[in-house]
Amino acid sequence: MIQNPKRYTITAALPYTNGPIHIGHLAGVYVPADIYSRYLRLQGKDVAFICGSDEHGVAISMKAKKEGVTPQEVIDKYDGIIRKSFADFGISFDNYSRTSAKIHHDTAQEFFRKLYDNGDFIEEVTEQLYDAKADQFLADRFVVGTCPRCGNDGAYGDQCENCGSTLNATDLINPKSTITGETPILKKTKHWFLPLDRYTEFLREWILVGHKNDWKPNVYGQVKSWVDGGLEPRAVTRDLDWGIDVPVEGAEGKKLYVWFDAPIGYISSTKEWAAREGKDWEPYWKDEDTKLVHFIGKDNIVFHCIIFPAMLKAEGSYILPDNVPANEFLNLEGNKLSTSKNWAVWLHEYLEEFPEKQDVLRYALTSNAPETKDNDFTWKDFQARNNNELVAIFGNFINRVVVLTNKYYEGYVPTPSTLTPEGGIPNFSDYDNQVLTELKAYPAVISSSVERYRFREALGELMNVARLGNKYLADEEPWKVMKDNPERVKTQMYVALQIAAALSVLAEPFLPFTSKKLSKILNLGDLKEYFEGFSKFLKEKNHDAKDIIIDKVLGWNDIAENSDLIPAGHKIGEAELLFAKIEDEEIQKQIEKLEATKTANLAESKQPEPQKELIQFEDFAKMDIRVGTILEAEKMPKANKLLVLKVDTGIDVRTIVSGIAESFSPEEIIGKRVSVLANLAPRALRGVESQGMILMTTNAEGKLVFINPDADAPNGETVN
Repeated sequence: MIQNPKRYTITAALPYTNGPIHIGHLAGVYVPADIYSRYLRLQGKDVAFICGSDEHGVAISMKAKKEGVTPQEVIDKYDGIIRKSFADFGISFDNYSRTSAKIHHDTAQEFFRKLYDNGDFIEEVTEQLYDAKADQFLADRFVVGTCPRCGNDGAYGDQCENCGSTLNATDLINPKSTITGETPILKKTKHWFLPLDRYTEFLREWILVGHKNDWKPNVYGQVKSWVDGGLEPRAVTRDLDWGIDVPVEGAEGKKLYVWFDAPIGYISSTKEWAAREGKDWEPYWKDEDTKLVHFIGKDNIVFHCIIFPAMLKAEGSYILPDNVPANEFLNLEGNKLSTSKNWAVWLHEYLEEFPEKQDVLRYALTSNAPETKDNDFTWKDFQARNNNELVAIFGNFINRVVVLTNKYYEGYVPTPSTLTPEGGIPNFSDYDNQVLTELKAYPAVISSSVERYRFREALGELMNVARLGNKYLADEEPWKVMKDNPERVKTQMYVALQIAAALSVLAEPFLPFTSKKLSKILNLGDLKEYFEGFSKFLKEKNHDAKDIIIDKVLGWNDIAENSDLIPAGHKIGEAELLFAKIEDEEIQKQIEKLEATKTANLAESKQPEPQKELIQFEDFAKMDIRVGTILEAEKMPKANKLLVLKVDTGIDVRTIVSGIAESFSPEEIIGKRVSVLANLAPRALRGVESQGMILMTTNAEGKLVFINPDADAPNGETVN
């Protein structure tokens, strides 16, 4: 682990532009990366927070085929949605690029060419699956079949999502092309491979020995499993029609494999940022005093901890990541998030449906972050965290402080009472001093958690600052003390306001919109002139002093070093709610939205029952199916599923007992036109003789529906 780095390069996994951003992406990658980057900036660190759209690979081609458009149309559409969503949500990238940019194509090709010229690749002719009907080689995701390890029929050519096994397309049992449905054949093709086995000892020494104590156990464990299992050469080129051309002779029609070009996107995005800002990009990737940190999900651990480091090692001039704090997966209402099945909370939709509540989602995702194990997001938990924590703890404290300050002192921060009427040292009680001392400790406590990538723990400590404020007010009860000892209340409110000012700074990495709103309520922007003048005054008096303000009114370290964060005499603004309660109706709407998705998925995945054994016409002719009308309906006593019906069949009015009571009430089916199997042998059900059967089926949602005749068919007509 690098001590006291000169600069930080922070990367967040490049999102695929085959769909929008959802909460799983946010919880796993982008919120923790943003917290870390914002925290470092508050410390005055030199930070490059880098990301961009991943616009190559099979996922894009598959989406284009599904939507009937070109890959370029797909990437332009989703890059726009993703880019705007990140900006509206407050993810503070220093640069967000895209891998379709010329600077990325050039950078990736240069990287490949250097390794090629150094002899770092193996060139091999292998047999790969080929769709003769489509006249093309099949990328891994264009092949589905039966997993050889768990028997799952829907395994892809690179991975079985059921058991998590990494596969080769040729491993699949009964493979099928997703393009034509044909069984592919094996055909020879030439490709270049990165011999990962050559880097086994390097990886073992660098990670398994060098980072045994500072990398997360889930990351370390997965790397160890791969290394111990034996690394094998991995193809870096593919037969595709979408991607970056392989820049060597004899590679016409071949593209760089997306896993090879995508991580190079961090480098090309940094180059783009540096050119715009007038900086030199190389120190951010090639200086040993730079701390490189990759934020990713667990499905990317292998690429960022084994393959990309091997690529960087082979190239020779790049630094290696200091840490890869990958998170586990976030599930949604008990089920795995899925872009293809629309089982997700999409960021752009959330921002429309919950305006000005970016920080509520940031808070919910961070406090429930899947840092060490898979966690579950539920709308009820989201509501509870907002109402019971943000509103009841953080918002409640700030509101009470601001309201009381305006009520008692017309919004001016009071001067704490002193030992003598003439002024002097503030007359703080032991409890006041205890609270102020505890407040000064929180920046270091939160820093310790953030720097160990324990963002959930750090957020908990931030909330403890708000709890400290609430407890202080509850213990001191200034609204009661005001009657008998108004001088004491000045000190109480002064102390409470120091906690509020500290929260405006400490909250910034986690709740940036709230931090900005709170700073505005406290008018902290007006303090710049005060603090600059105060620093100048101290220097003129030969006191040790530093400029408290550079870019911000208050800095992270000022809280630990200063007791006078918001000085007496400063005027704050009027009270304004930081957080609003979320009502049950809003949550129910989101739950119903997910239920509709679940129903649609069931309908899409529902397979018709197989055809029954063949019968002869004479068998069908034996059935007497008639048009009828339900005249009466009532529930069968002591039977939850049965309704007793009176049905006019045209030839008579008869009793039929039907097991549809859980789907229909008696009232809603009276007058219903139905199809009746009239010559079914009578059967006694709970003492009532049933003389026929109502014909039913299920719809796409799995609900019972009647087989209805046309309205102009009279009762008694037969179905032939």
